[in-house]
Amino acid sequence: MTDGTAIIIGVGAARGAGAAIARRFAAAGLHAVLAGRTEERLTERADEIMAQGGNASVHVLDVRKENQVTALFDAVEASHAPIRSVVFNPGANVRHPLAETEAWLFEHLWRVACFGGFLVSREATKRIAASGGGSLLFTGATGSLRGADGYAAFAAAKAGLRMVAQSATREYGPQGVHVAHVIVDGVIDGDKIREGMPTRAAELDGMGQDDNMLDPDAIAEAFWQLHQQPRSAWTHELDIRPWTETF
Repeated sequence: MTDGTAIIIGVGAARGAGAAIARRFAAAGLHAVLAGRTEERLTERADEIMAQGGNASVHVLDVRKENQVTALFDAVEASHAPIRSVVFNPGANVRHPLAETEAWLFEHLWRVACFGGFLVSREATKRIAASGGGSLLFTGATGSLRGADGYAAFAAAKAGLRMVAQSATREYGPQGVHVAHVIVDGVIDGDKIREGMPTRAAELDGMGQDDNMLDPDAIAEAFWQLHQQPRSAWTHELDIRPWTETF
């Protein structure tokens, strides 16, 4: 479906998965609604999309707040064409030793990555089903499948999100909603690692081989292909990683 609206929740840096997904869906003709917590960055990304000939708008949102999530969907339905796709992409990756993980931090990660996903799923599925079908796509992580040293809070949140996705697809798949969960297994070659962990980025760059990190545009293409899949052969879970990544 290339008509209607795509809501991308969790858009920040110019070179990041959320922004790349928004650009890809807008390039295909959908109106991209960019949602997140920082209005300045959302506006910058929307301006970039419109400069390339796409249609985009912004909506400031805290996915932990039920009333804000509901208001997002109400506003989109009132102002734009039918919702054809919703992408849930908030980041909440924090490494913290278990003994030093305070209760507030554990709950915070859960509220962003899992509870927020539940709120979005509840609003998205019923509306997409009522408007003729579409896709609901989740960004997962290695932590969706296993808990690593120092990642108890993150893994618990992402694994919970995976269960929300599985329940949603069983309930709403027969109603025309393609629910898919994408496990992003590896380092994304984006602003976060380039600016926040330059030493690690340099290590990966210096391995003597190209494409050692996940290209955000390649991630976005995977999301777009999921949205485009015929319903006779829907993928529910897809794992993507660089060709050099061990697993």
